[in-house]
Amino acid sequence: MPAHRPLLATIVALVTLLLAACSSATPPQTDAQPLVLAAVEPLPAGAVGALDVAGRPVEVHVPDGYDAADPAPLLVVLHGYGSDAARVDARLGLRDEALARGVLYALPEGTEGPDGRRFWNATDACCGVDRAGVDDSAYLAQVIRTLVATYAVDPDRVAVVGYSNGGFMAYRTACDHADLVSVAVSLAGAMPADDGACRPSRPVTVVQAHGADDPVIRAGGGLRDGRAYPSAAESAAGWARLDGCATAPATAPGRRDLDGTVAGAETTVTTWAGCSGAATVELWSIAGADHSPALTRSFATAVLDLVTGTP
Repeated sequence: MPAHRPLLATIVALVTLLLAACSSATPPQTDAQPLVLAAVEPLPAGAVGALDVAGRPVEVHVPDGYDAADPAPLLVVLHGYGSDAARVDARLGLRDEALARGVLYALPEGTEGPDGRRFWNATDACCGVDRAGVDDSAYLAQVIRTLVATYAVDPDRVAVVGYSNGGFMAYRTACDHADLVSVAVSLAGAMPADDGACRPSRPVTVVQAHGADDPVIRAGGGLRDGRAYPSAAESAAGWARLDGCATAPATAPGRRDLDGTVAGAETTVTTWAGCSGAATVELWSIAGADHSPALTRSFATAVLDLVTGTP
């Protein structure tokens, strides 16, 4: 045994050096930027399954034509306060259009509160009062990183679409993790009241869609739990400033029919052009619609055009 001690000491020293090298090359994991070290087993093309991220389920739909050799767009959909993935999937009607266009489709769940209602801790106004210990921004960044590590994802075509509380959270995710998100769509949500709370690292294409008669999150802005949130127009204009767009928006000549209960093409589209990095910012104002527009297929078409980069 004594004859082997020099060899054993050499091996221990080498292992120690290798561990030190790895530790210096890999930054420590932080709440602000979770580190995904390994991919999970991917689902095959055409499959549906659940992915566990930090103890919460994420429903994943893989399109029929998915090919690991051809990076696909990714769409992450966020539910509203007190709702869940299944209900926002049915409400927004994006899944069929996404899968038909070869888009990976993911539905994460918010945190379940003491009352059993799920929420996203997005801004002071919605909906993390007394829940400051929940970091849903870091969680959704980990969801996206896990999906990117598991599937072939086009990094320039990653979208987060949210409804109500999920719309606030879509903005928060784009503000905090623009390196991961290229498109953010908020339906009946709003930006933080403080512009300084949003510091995206790169331009993001943004849509603020809002029912003009929304009594819950008012299109003209208001207070929720005593905390202010900006109007739909201010939310869009705020992103236009962040993206370096032209200061004067233009109303598109055409209109869209996004609500099936309102006659005709009721939606006015206002666009900010000249943004940095080929980004665009749009406000979709849905006349006659409340907090829950009866969305037509045109909504899915318009959103997926942005996700896939279709002109």
